[in-house]
Amino acid sequence: MFGKGLLKGLKITIGRFFGKKSTVQYPEERLPLPDRFYGKPDFHYDKCIACNLCVNACPNKVIKLGTETVEKKKVVTGYHFDQQYCLFCGLCEEACPTDAIKFTKDFELTTYDRDTIGIEFVKQGQIDKKIKEVKQAAAEKAAAAEKAAAEKAAAETKSQTEEADKAETTNKEGGA
Repeated sequence: MFGKGLLKGLKITIGRFFGKKSTVQYPEERLPLPDRFYGKPDFHYDKCIACNLCVNACPNKVIKLGTETVEKKKVVTGYHFDQQYCLFCGLCEEACPTDAIKFTKDFELTTYDRDTIGIEFVKQGQIDKKIKEVKQAAAEKAAAAEKAAAEKAAAETKSQTEEADKAETTNKEGGA
């Protein structure tokens, strides 16, 4: 019979028309996002150990990591994330051993200018502070090592003096 498909379609349409509304007024209301949603990346500078694992894990080479060696320790001097090429796959987040990079639930990432779409996470003030901390820790470690060496030398001198005194006492007793 002709029109059977039409009647089925109208039945569904009328049922939806009088049923419960599922429209969300977007800017004011938002649907809950799934737990595994990957939105805007968030970088924690203090947690980063400059291991380069996130850079190597990225399939599109979106992350550019700049490092500098200060007192035999790597310090992050730049972390550029070019999000226009990002797949939001989360491989960088999984590769990071210290959880320095995370993805937030923020999905509104549009910009008006293509030059501003990249994210520079590290500021110069953070770099200067970190370098100062590393140099101070290295100086404290060197001072502690120097103090330990001085204590060890003093202990050795004391033990040598005691041994010499024992030998002298033994010689006096043996000669008497």
